[in-house]
Amino acid sequence: MATTFTIDPVSRIEGHLKIEVTIDEVTGQQQVVDAKSSGTMFRGFENILIGRHPLDAPQITQRICGVCPVSHGMASCMTIEDALSLVPPTNGRILRNLVLGANFIQSHILHFYHLAALDYINTQGILDMPPWSYRHITADMASGDDAQHFVNSYLQALEIRRKSHQMGAIFGGKLPMCTSFNPGGCTDIPDSTKISAFAALLDEIKLFIDDVFVPDVQLLGSIFNSYYSLGVGSGKLISYGVFDLDDAGSSRFFDRGVYDGSVVGSMDAGLITEEVGHSYFNYSGATSLHPSDGETAVDPTKVNAYSYIKAPRYNGEVYEAGPLARMWVNGDYSKGISAMDRIEARALETQKIANGLYGWLGELAGGADSYTPPAIVPSVEGEGLTEAPRGALGHWISIGADSNTTRYQVITPTAWNCSPRDDGGNLGPVEQALVGTPVDDINQPVEILRVIHSFDPCLACSVHMMRPDEKKPIQVIDVPAGL
Repeated sequence: MATTFTIDPVSRIEGHLKIEVTIDEVTGQQQVVDAKSSGTMFRGFENILIGRHPLDAPQITQRICGVCPVSHGMASCMTIEDALSLVPPTNGRILRNLVLGANFIQSHILHFYHLAALDYINTQGILDMPPWSYRHITADMASGDDAQHFVNSYLQALEIRRKSHQMGAIFGGKLPMCTSFNPGGCTDIPDSTKISAFAALLDEIKLFIDDVFVPDVQLLGSIFNSYYSLGVGSGKLISYGVFDLDDAGSSRFFDRGVYDGSVVGSMDAGLITEEVGHSYFNYSGATSLHPSDGETAVDPTKVNAYSYIKAPRYNGEVYEAGPLARMWVNGDYSKGISAMDRIEARALETQKIANGLYGWLGELAGGADSYTPPAIVPSVEGEGLTEAPRGALGHWISIGADSNTTRYQVITPTAWNCSPRDDGGNLGPVEQALVGTPVDDINQPVEILRVIHSFDPCLACSVHMMRPDEKKPIQVIDVPAGL
């Protein structure tokens, strides 16, 4: 008999995700036969930006995510620069790469050690305190010396993540929510002291990546080899590309492209659409829109809807975004598409980015201009396509005749990965990846969590303010444009 149950909320992710799965016996094995991925909180950043000055966008959109704010700042700057035909100075481009690279590294280390690895480790007798209990304990989990080893690395990773933030803040002003990213480049001015401080931290972080992080991921993969065949999903991958290597943006450290399940090809941004058939949104006179024409009209009572995430599609098909997509499109990884492949590709990407940081650091010209002040012009549109740690990130802006924002749209990586069914009933990437996953004990469905966490979902991870005495949310007051 089929059993349907809900994991709400999914723990150890960023934001609010609900997963509903139906489990039935297939050829003698209990496994997932259907899944629904639901974003459960509406935030409406796109609507917040309407009527505001375009230069507000980079700082406001960084508040979309407390883990990958730099990527949102980057995408927002790029979309405004595209609208204004503005090219940042070389130093500005390089500084952005350095800060963004530091943010990628801290996020990838966070994902493995502090979000995903605990699905595979029996910490009983090692970490017998909150937040490590209550916990799932299954027979296949790593235990004994292996468990102790991973916990030791877990603790070391906390310090390395802090130093990654510290490294990015040298040129970012602060992290999270860097202040130096602005349309026109980066407002920080590099000097020899800052360059040396960045290099010293990078040396320590790179040593951890090479000697601890990558070997730990490989050890986990050897223990849980079956997960190289679980959680496949759509088998199609998309990358917008990131880390520009020239000022024109024609060459990237991670190139733009798609893998259609058989070959890698070029990506056409015009083929990106969002559908809302099963989302709590409505479009006026359309069922599918390109984000440059996108609308954010929420309808929480919509029949047949189950998520506040739209359904991004490429050429009408389901595509997965993330480190695996970037590494695959660029020929750096091609072992497979699975839960464990996502984890391994992410670790190897961390290593590649750290190596890239050394090169960019050496290209900085001390004292050279890194910022060109923008001049907003009316009635233009722009597109900013980049990558966040979790995958393809796009921002789109329309600037009206009064030089204020008339439309703003964002498609995050988790919108790609955790999207609901589209108008044709096609399951999103996480939903597809869950179908077929074996579940030995429905009271401890750790197999489901392993597949979900392999995508590193990030739905809504900004800070929620509460009054300590009342434990009630504080009403957020709208900030006047320009502040």
